[in-house]
Amino acid sequence: MEKIRKGDEVVVITGKDKGKRGTVLRRVDDEHLLVEGVNRAKKHVKPNPINGVQGGIVDKDMPIHISNVALFNPATKKADRVGIKSLEDGRKVRVFKSNGELVNA
Repeated sequence: MEKIRKGDEVVVITGKDKGKRGTVLRRVDDEHLLVEGVNRAKKHVKPNPINGVQGGIVDKDMPIHISNVALFNPATKKADRVGIKSLEDGRKVRVFKSNGELVNA
């Protein structure tokens, strides 16, 4: 089970964007995430009139390693670790390690 999924709100815990919060847009692979507004890079884009693309310099979100982010806990307003717990009916759910609450997703 994935501890961090698409749509989760995460906090960057290391690197140049430390402390920034953003939403996971997608998982690039097993170890990399694309987080909104985090790890931005300048990309030089050539104009393509057929596709209606205007040339210039655009900001692009680059993938960040999953170990550099932690899930945001709205109850404590801090980054938190995530664990997996089995319920009585057999379902597996994600829980925050600090207070044991379920992760809303």
